Amino acid sequence: MILSLISQTLVIVIFLTFSFGPAFFALINAGIKHGYKSGSILATGVVLSDFVLCLLIIVLVHYGATNFITDEKSQRFMGIIAGILLIVFGALYFKKAPVSKKDEEVDIYVPSARAMLLKGFFLNILNPAVWLIWLGNVTAVSKTLHYSMVSMIIYFGITLGLTLLVELAKVSVAGKLKKILTDKIMHNVNIITGVLLIIFGVVLIYNHYFEST
Repeated sequence: MILSLISQTLVIVIFLTFSFGPAFFALINAGIKHGYKSGSILATGVVLSDFVLCLLIIVLVHYGATNFITDEKSQRFMGIIAGILLIVFGALYFKKAPVSKKDEEVDIYVPSARAMLLKGFFLNILNPAVWLIWLGNVTAVSKTLHYSMVSMIIYFGITLGLTLLVELAKVSVAGKLKKILTDKIMHNVNIITGVLLIIFGVVLIYNHYFEST
């Protein structure tokens, strides 16, 4: 049982932290552009949304009420909302930052802690794929833990704690890259991140609206 839980924990942590979705690219961008503090707050928002989703799905699984997650109408609604949100966030990355001239100081806008926390939270929680991932995680582990709600909450609390540590390590590495990046490279990083988020948004809307009609 212990070995099974350890292996499941490693798979979940690796899958959550290295899935190349919208939150991943936004996290790396925040670490590079705004430094460790802002990036870590964004990461906290992402993991917090994972914890909220995890608790919700544990309750739904416990009471056998997971139809809401797999319901086509629910997924369609969430997919369209998430797609619109990703397109808006992606468009914001195209805003060109001021380029500093030699011996000239430029004030660089840094988002507030609340804005970064909410951004990470909603980028993650509005993604229908994340809901299905957590449904799979909880279903896979519930049998090992004998369907005990308390045991599952403790287990996933520890798992998400480890996930947050890995996310913070990613932000730290990204933050160190900032020292060697020029303004032009930073602008290109923003453009790439914005394009990727918009692509994710368009694909979500297409998959959950046009293919459903």
